[in-house]
Amino acid sequence: MTRQLEKYLRTRATLTPWQLSGSDRSDFRAAVIVPALTERESLPQTLATLASNPAAQLKQTLIVVVVNNRSDTADEQILENQQTLNWLRSKPYPELNLAWVDASSKGMELPAKEGVGLARKLGFDLALSRLAWNRNPRLISLDADTLVDENYLPAIFTHFDHSTKGGATIPFRHQAGETDAQEAAIRRYELYLRSYLFGLQLAGSPYAYHTIGSAFACRADAYVAAGGMNRRPAAEDFYFLQQLAKTTGVEMLRGTLVKPSPRCSGRVPFGTGRAVQAQVEEQETTFEFCPAEAFAVLKQWLQLVEETWDRPVAFLLKQCAELSAELTDFLVALKLAEQWAKLQSQHAGKEQFMTSFHAWFDGLRTRQLLGRWAKKLSEDAEQDLVVDLLKWGGQKTGVRELAPLLKQLEAEQNG
Repeated sequence: MTRQLEKYLRTRATLTPWQLSGSDRSDFRAAVIVPALTERESLPQTLATLASNPAAQLKQTLIVVVVNNRSDTADEQILENQQTLNWLRSKPYPELNLAWVDASSKGMELPAKEGVGLARKLGFDLALSRLAWNRNPRLISLDADTLVDENYLPAIFTHFDHSTKGGATIPFRHQAGETDAQEAAIRRYELYLRSYLFGLQLAGSPYAYHTIGSAFACRADAYVAAGGMNRRPAAEDFYFLQQLAKTTGVEMLRGTLVKPSPRCSGRVPFGTGRAVQAQVEEQETTFEFCPAEAFAVLKQWLQLVEETWDRPVAFLLKQCAELSAELTDFLVALKLAEQWAKLQSQHAGKEQFMTSFHAWFDGLRTRQLLGRWAKKLSEDAEQDLVVDLLKWGGQKTGVRELAPLLKQLEAEQNG
C-alpha cells in the first residue's frame, strides 16, 4: 500500500460504519462499483451482462453493489432494498466475485440529503483495500440499470494497459425506450449530449468527454490523486471527471459499449432520467443546445490564451472584446485580471501556465460560458443547429432529421 493511499484512507475516505460483505479477497486488478436504490428488477440483468465477460478478466475483478437509501426513504423502497440484499447474499452469480455494501438497514442508511455521490464514494473507498496495488489496479463506475457488452472488461483492461491518462470515459448508447414517447425523448437528449461534446472537441477543450455515471473508469492511483469521489447528490460524475482531467487526464476509451436505461426519473433535478421525464410527462426540455457560434468563440478564446499567455491582461481583454462581448463580460465577472496576474506570477513557462489556466477555466466555467448562447428550441431548430455545427466541423450532412444526425455523431464519438 502506497504512502499516498494510506494518507487518503486516513484523511479523505468514507468507510465507517459501512463495510464490504461477500468476497473477502484482496488481490483484485479491478473493481466495478454499482450503486443500487430500488433496483431489484434491473440489477440481475446488469450483473448477468457482467457475467458474460471472459473468465480471465472476471477472475481479476471485484463487483461491489452499494445498496443504499436514506432513513426518510419510503418504506416500500427500503423493503425492496432489503430484498436486494437478501438476493445478493444468495450468491446468485458464482462466476462473479460479488461483494456488497449495506447502506440501507436501520442505522446504516445514508445521512439526510445524501445520495448517489456518497453511494459511489462508499463503493470506491471500500474497494481500495481489496486491490492489488502492485498491478496497476482500476476502478470502474457502473449503474444498476445499465447493460454492458461481452468485451466490457477486456476493453477497459487493455485501455489502461496502454494509456498514460488516469481516467477514461466509455462509449454509450441508451437502451430503447419502453414507449414511442420515451424513445423519442432519449434520442433527443442523446443528440444534445453528442452535439455538445462535438462542439467541445472542435473548440479544443481539454474537457471534451461525456460525463455519465455509468460510463467511466480510472486507475486506482488516479482516483486517490484526484481526492476520491465527491459526495454530491447529483452531478457527482461531472465533478469527479473534471478533477481527474485536472490531475491525471481523461480520454475516451474505444471498443466497447455500455447501455444505460432511458427510464424516467425524478431522483435528481437534472441528468438523463429527469431529461426524459420532463419530455414525456411535462412536454418540457431541461437542456439547451449550443450553436456553432458559441463553440467558435470558445475555440478562439482558448487559442488566444495560448498565444498571449505572457502578455499583459489589458492586451488580452482588448483582443477578447474584438471577439465577443459575451466572452468579455463573462471574463470580467470572473475577475480575469486578478487570476491572470496570479498565473503569471506563479509560472514562468508556458506549459505550467497552461496547465494551471485549464485548472481554473475548467469544465464548469466552460459550460457557464457556452450557456450564454444556449437556447431551448423546437426539435426542428435543434436539428438545424446540429447541421450547422457539423458543417462548421467539416462534416458532410444529409437529411436534417434526428436519427441520421445522431447516428453520424455517434459514429464519430464511439468509433
